[in-house]
Amino acid sequence: YDLMKRDGVSPDYAYTVIRTRTTALAAMMVRLGEADAMICGAQGSYVRHLRYLNSIIGLRDDVTDCSAIMLLILQKGSYFLADTHVSNHPTAEHLAETAELGAEIVSRFGMVPRIAMLSHSNFGGRKNPDTMRMREARDMLRERKPNLAVEGEMQADAALSEEIRDRVFPKSLYKGNANLLIMPNIDAANIAYNTLKVLGDGLPVGPMLVGMRMPVHVLTDSVTVRGIVNMCAVAAVDAIDHKARMNKPAAKPA
Repeated sequence: YDLMKRDGVSPDYAYTVIRTRTTALAAMMVRLGEADAMICGAQGSYVRHLRYLNSIIGLRDDVTDCSAIMLLILQKGSYFLADTHVSNHPTAEHLAETAELGAEIVSRFGMVPRIAMLSHSNFGGRKNPDTMRMREARDMLRERKPNLAVEGEMQADAALSEEIRDRVFPKSLYKGNANLLIMPNIDAANIAYNTLKVLGDGLPVGPMLVGMRMPVHVLTDSVTVRGIVNMCAVAAVDAIDHKARMNKPAAKPA
């Protein structure tokens, strides 16, 4: 109730939610330290589950919104796609945040992140608000994390084929194929993910929710038993990393 009392929530309603909504109960357990992580969403609306998490867990102090990242394991390799489930019309700032948080996820899987800011344009081929938003996000990320390999704006084939990319832009910042694909909006990301999953016979892992204050994840109602087990492992690693960050001593002022 204390978390939501200024959002029109009465004590009776707060009590009812905790008693009847398992997602709210699990989120409160994580917040109070009675659980290290949680996954939810195998039934019901993704947005409804996310609403409880935003209210009870909240965002990290250094982000403007959360994002969902899907890992697809295909015969040609493993690829991370974002944002597949959360933000309808992300700003350049949010896209840069998603790419930065996604790079942490890619590194956690033992891979070197190579980030592509995707668009219908290749490196200034078309200049409009949508393409410039992807370029602005790329510039923001380069300024924050100059050691990250990030390129764009570019089309998906240039991101996934070094040969094509070298033809249209020989001075790319990285070699090889991109493994973290940042899409311009939720439509592009979700359609690309589901198309690749079915046509490419891919093994999905996720969605992995990034940007939340604590280790919490919302699955989808199409998740399999294997998918739930995989996300339990992801959540466990999240919990270990979260505790390590919380126990890390603060940097001393210069």
